[in-house]
Amino acid sequence: MEKNYEAYAKIFKVLSDPKRLKIVDILSCGERCACDILEEFDFTQPTLSHHMKVLMEYGLVKSRKDGLWCYYSLDVTNGNQMVLFLMGVITQTDDCVCKNNCNCK
Repeated sequence: MEKNYEAYAKIFKVLSDPKRLKIVDILSCGERCACDILEEFDFTQPTLSHHMKVLMEYGLVKSRKDGLWCYYSLDVTNGNQMVLFLMGVITQTDDCVCKNNCNCK
């Protein structure tokens, strides 16, 4: 299976922002209204919208509208794929990138 290093690097760059990482942590508790997320930060609603747009663009978060309110949740499918990728990179496995060019165990 071909690994898409470019795509994962972009996701890690998105998550390197502490505010976005905190948003993901907040959403790990379940779906949240934008107003509830905003209470955890000292920035404006447009700034939150920017962060949410970036997180959604990279498939980490999804949203739904309910009347005037916007609710956000983690996209667990994409999140799980990223975690599996990272686990495969930072653990010793038989599926290492150099398996055809070295004597990996």
